[in-house]
Amino acid sequence: MVLAVLLLLALIPLAGIVWIALFASLTTVDGLFMSLILLTMSGILGTTALFELRKRLSGSASSAGSPTVTTSAGGVTTKGKVQEVTFFEAHVGEPNKSIVTLADNGRAARTLVLSGDMRNALPVGQSVKITMRKEGGTNVLVNVTYA
Repeated sequence: MVLAVLLLLALIPLAGIVWIALFASLTTVDGLFMSLILLTMSGILGTTALFELRKRLSGSASSAGSPTVTTSAGGVTTKGKVQEVTFFEAHVGEPNKSIVTLADNGRAARTLVLSGDMRNALPVGQSVKITMRKEGGTNVLVNVTYA
């Protein structure tokens, strides 16, 4: 359904270019800029449709092969190799946050946002298994197992 809508929306600007070519002048400044704008819109929507088609043909769904598993204690477990840990200090009264990038063998890197300073708990280059839980709207680190 999404693919059909994207293709339809990609064809509408092309119809506008055909209308400009038939009933207006492509050689005027208005016609040229309107054609460029319509071609850009059509290109963006067409490219999005191609990516959507490629995702469907490759058989990768958003939940297939998901690296996160919910544990019985209600926490979420994720494993991978730590690529980067970036720490951000928040304003007074708000929790500090660390953005952790995990890579897995051949998979795309995943980004986790954890509460607190994780630079010492998650060393870069180390393979880890992280257990975290939601607390107060943020992810809190519960356990780290180094592989």
